Amino acid sequence: MRGVLVVHAGAGTWKHVKNFEEIKKVISESLREGSKELLSGNSLDAVVKATEVLEGSGLLNAGLGSVVDLRGEISMDAGVMWGPTRRAGAVAGVKYPKNPVVLARKVMEETDHVILGGDEADLLAQKLGMPEHPGPSERIMRRYREIIAQHPREVRYKRSLELATRLGFLDTVGAVAVDNDGNTAAAVSTGGVMMKFPGRVGDSAVPGAGFYASPKGAAVATGIGETIIISLLTFRVVEYIEAGYLPSTAAKLGIMMHTALQGENTAGVIAVDNKFNYGANYNTSAMPWGAINMADGRIRIYGFPK
Repeated sequence: MRGVLVVHAGAGTWKHVKNFEEIKKVISESLREGSKELLSGNSLDAVVKATEVLEGSGLLNAGLGSVVDLRGEISMDAGVMWGPTRRAGAVAGVKYPKNPVVLARKVMEETDHVILGGDEADLLAQKLGMPEHPGPSERIMRRYREIIAQHPREVRYKRSLELATRLGFLDTVGAVAVDNDGNTAAAVSTGGVMMKFPGRVGDSAVPGAGFYASPKGAAVATGIGETIIISLLTFRVVEYIEAGYLPSTAAKLGIMMHTALQGENTAGVIAVDNKFNYGANYNTSAMPWGAINMADGRIRIYGFPK
């Protein structure tokens, strides 16, 4: 059995996390559950399941752990892509689904579209009978109230991104995989930027920015979405893979390009190719990520603050 699954828990400062053992456990669980899908299904099943686990942890900025906007409300983005056909699906600014990544897959497989957003995407989730999101966690709302109290002058549209960057609330979650048949896939999910302007859409809903997959490779990005959209980071990384570079080198080149355009502390990326190689790179303080190679079944975890 061959196959590789790689997941990440987000690039950033990670200043707001005190217990990294919990994060390691979530990454390990995501890899274990996703790898089961590699055994019984394909790489698309694997990346969606792995991302579902990350969304459900409540510890990361996606799904149940999603951060809130200036109004104290959640709005989530997610995307998936199937390498063999380059078919993609994404949702933007959704509030209803507990697992936005599952809705993104539905958009890809059951509609003619690539991106659905807002109320109509939420209505689709309801009609499909998906579990409803319970709303922002008390942990996030407590932090929201603290930010409002401590940074009253900075809680506004033009300063919200700067504030979120300084506080470390930028992490996204995602996964890439290649299955036994050499099929690649990518999935990503996020709650966006803490204190963002209502209606903001990040890179996780944009193919070629937050996620991309082709017959030869797949990549998922994390960081400041505005910068990732402009640099088309994952499209570039997959292009490097298609040019013959190993995923580790492609990720490094992609981050070098991105840093030259957008500066330090802006992004991270994970990648795989159809030959079962994988890699990652980032220009932030940390990007917890892990991988499992089905050849030996061993889980490897990297990228924590030093």
